[in-house]
Formats: sequence, structure tokens, C-alpha cells
Amino acid sequence: MAEAGNLRERVKEPPSPLLVESYYRGAVARAQALVFDHEMWAHLAHGLMLERQGIVARPAIAACLREVLAMAEAGPESVPVDHRQEDLYSYVERRIIATLGPDTGGRLHTGRSRNDLNATTWRMALRQALVAVQRGVLALRATLLRLAEAHQATVMPGYTHGQHAQPITFGYWLLAAADVLARDQRRLAGALAHADLCPLGAGALATTAFPLDRGHTASLLGFAAPLENAYDAVSSRDDALEAAAAMALLMTFLSRLATDLMAWGSWEYGFLELADRHSAVSSIMPQKKNPVALEHAKAAAAMVTGALGAALAMTKNTGFADVNDAVTAVNEPVLDAAARASRILALLEEVFAGLTLRPARMAQAAAEGFGTATELADVIVRESGLSFRQAHGIVAAVVRQALEAGRLADSITSAELDAAAKAAGIAPPRLAPALVAAALDPARNVAGRRVPGGPAPEAMAPALAARRAAWAAESAALEALAGRLARAREGCFAAARALAG
Repeated sequence: MAEAGNLRERVKEPPSPLLVESYYRGAVARAQALVFDHEMWAHLAHGLMLERQGIVARPAIAACLREVLAMAEAGPESVPVDHRQEDLYSYVERRIIATLGPDTGGRLHTGRSRNDLNATTWRMALRQALVAVQRGVLALRATLLRLAEAHQATVMPGYTHGQHAQPITFGYWLLAAADVLARDQRRLAGALAHADLCPLGAGALATTAFPLDRGHTASLLGFAAPLENAYDAVSSRDDALEAAAAMALLMTFLSRLATDLMAWGSWEYGFLELADRHSAVSSIMPQKKNPVALEHAKAAAAMVTGALGAALAMTKNTGFADVNDAVTAVNEPVLDAAARASRILALLEEVFAGLTLRPARMAQAAAEGFGTATELADVIVRESGLSFRQAHGIVAAVVRQALEAGRLADSITSAELDAAAKAAGIAPPRLAPALVAAALDPARNVAGRRVPGGPAPEAMAPALAARRAAWAAESAALEALAGRLARAREGCFAAARALAG
């Protein structure tokens, strides 16, 4: 007699031990760890819908739901696995049939395929992971905005091409970082919206003649709506690819932030110091304090980028159909990327919160790096009527002379500017010494950048207020979605318990 619940009737041999070790064992273990609860939830929703639509009689569905609820309560260890079948679903169904018999236990799968079931449960896992990643982004943004407000007056050099540019503040740099993360948030929210569509009811690829209510099933599972076209529902994984792309962009940016912090924490810069809890020591050099948290973040970013590459490579040159390499295999790298992204977001939020700044050194660097030269040229334009290109040439000549003499920017005088202008055949600007001194002061440079988007307090205040309001709205939207999922799960399980009696 054939084994009850065996899905291998079509073939004569059991799976190859090599195939089991290379594929099935790991795949089943990942499903047990990542989608077991989602699969139990999906079984309950499908069973409730079958009974509601009159497709399967209540007594049979009640018996099946009791078994599913018992498995959900006991956890994945309650499902015996011998690796003679290829996936978690096979073992779940085998257990139901072993308990209830094929006539009753075999009815839960009515109107359904593993294709739409697996597509649904892995989307549910991705949906949960994307909620967690977005919460991590929100937490990091909140910390950056808080620090940005606190450090609006912490003057430091801005950099372009790795060289001193114009004076900015640490708060201004943090606000720029928070703005990038806000766009990352929106990309992740878009990926989540596309993942938040339910394939269940699609069957193998063309739905079924049973009168399923796909909208009801989607609602029980907390989805926004069904993923309508059945062929699309079981053949497409652009939801996972989009999520991986969004996370790769996010992690690439976090790696850039870590690169800046690593440089600024070095002896040569001396702008800041990581907390001891985010650092390691040398086994031989007693003076060393190594920024291992930042190094780890950069390495993790590479792994997430690699996950995107792996998922894209799996999908490329596969048929547009239900296929393991393009539809199933992408789950592993994409969910791994989400787990890494969540951990790194939490770690970097803690790193930023624990930073010790050296404001005096930051201000000193801003003063000694000639970053105020642009403002000096602007003052010449405003006060003398010369063109900016003429003023640029005058200041460049004086800066060159100061550097050759080993002098700092604040040593530049009005007389030197006049001399450089005369040497270039330009009318001397004849600036008052007080104007020159003010132009060369980094803090005054910052205070003058009042144009929207600039670092002056007058520009930063409305920007910070707008960012805080956007953060609050996006946080509320995410928690509303998470609440919808929690309520759907609770409602589905409660309905299943009631029907199971």
C-alpha cells in the first residue's frame, strides 16, 4: 500500500542522498525556521475559506483545522521530517493525513497547489522582514534627527573629493544622512506594498474551477489584496528582487556613513571617538582602539549587495513560469539580506548615539583648511562689484601665497587681496578688515548660508521640523500596517479555533 500523504507516486525511487544533502535538508530547515508559522496561518485561512464557500463540509475542515492548530501550538518540531519528501508542506500534509486519514485529511488541499501556497508563505515572511527593516531605518533616522538638532552649531569642514570644501556643521551632515535614509524608507515601503499581495488561490498557475473566494483568503492573511493574475502570482518574484535592491541601496549608504566615521575617528582627524562597546583592541599594540562595529557594517553591506546579485543571477535566463531557481531559491539570499540589514541598522543607531565628539578639533580643522575661501570671494563680489570669476582668481592667488608661506586662512589681509588684484590687472576690492575677518570665520560662514537647504540655523530649523513630521507620519503608517497584520492573524486563528470547536 502506498504511504498516506506521499507526494512521490509519480516516481519509483526516493530522493538521491546527494540531492537531499545539497538541497532538501537545508530547504526544509529554512522553511521550518522562517515560514512555519506563516504556513500554519495560510492553512487555517484556506480551510476557513473552503468551509465558507461550501467547497468542503464543516466536519472535515474542523478536523483539519484542529490538526493545524495543534501543530502551530507545538511548533515545527511537531512535524516529523525524514527527508524522503522535498519540502515542509509535504510533511505537514503527511502528518494531517496520518492522523485523519486520506479521506478527511486529504481535503484541506482542495483548490490549492504548493505553488501558490509557497509563494504566499514566503511573501508573508518577506513582508514581516520588511516591516522589521523599516523599523530599523525609522529608529536610526530618529537618532540622526535628534543629533542633528543638538549639533547645529558644531562646526566642521565639509569635504568634496576628499579635500576641505566649505565649513558645515556636524548637524548638517547628519540631516543629509537622515534625508537619504528617508528615501530608503520610501523604497522599502514600495517594496513592501508590492509584497503585500496574496498569491493564494492561484493554484499551480491557472486558478481552479472550485469557487474560491480569494479576497476573503487574502483578508484572513492580512494582505492588502489578492495578486490577481494567477500566472503572475506563481511565476514572479520581483517582490523579492525589489526588496533586495532597496536593501542593497540602504546598506551601501550605511557603508558610506561608516567610512566617514572611521576616517573622522582616526588620529589624523580626531573629530570623534566610538564608544568602547563598539570597539576592539589589538593583540600586540596596546594603544589601539579599532572601530570594529563600523568595519562589520561595511562588510555586511557587501554581503547584502551580494545577495541582490545572487537573486538577480538566479532569475536571469529562467523561464517565466514557476521554477525553483527564479521563484524559490531567491528566498534565501533576500531574507538573509533583510536579517543583516536589520542587525546593522540597530548597531549603527547605537553607534551614533554613543559617539563622543571633539568640537574644538572639528572647528580648528574648519579654520585651518581654507574652506572659507568661497565666502571671501563672495564678499568681494558683493562689496566691490567684481565678477565672481575675477574674485575667484584673486582669492586663489592669495591662498596659494599663504600656503607657500605656511600660514593659515585667518592670516589673509585686505592688503594682500588688493595686491593680488593689481597683479592680475583688476581693480582692488579694498575690503574693510572686519569684512575679511568675518568672511574667514567658519562659524560666520555657516550662519550666512540661510538659503533653504543650507546649514544656517534659520535654514536648519524648518528642515528639521519638516523631517520630524515626515518621520512621524511614516512611522504611523508602518505601525498601522503592522497592526493590520497582527489583527488579521489573531482573527484568523480565533475563527479557526471557533470552527474547530
